[in-house]
Amino acid sequence: MEDRDLMENMLLLEKGVCDLFMHGAIESSSKDVHQAFSSSLNSSLNMQSQIYDEMKVRGWYKPDKAEEQKLSSVRMKFAENN
Repeated sequence: MEDRDLMENMLLLEKGVCDLFMHGAIESSSKDVHQAFSSSLNSSLNMQSQIYDEMKVRGWYKPDKAEEQKLSSVRMKFAENN
């Protein structure tokens, strides 16, 4: 298995962990439990960001740039709703 494959798997796993911690925080029944999930979520988000940044530096993760026309369309849509 190549380094790229390992990092892609790590990124996917970390995103899944973030999703679980977010739902745990949302559904928590007490302030202490909520704080524990929130803290864990923040740590996982930081880890996800570090993995993403490293993949980007290595040229393994190249997000597409949004087209200006699509951005304008989304801005107008949200402006209409407010």
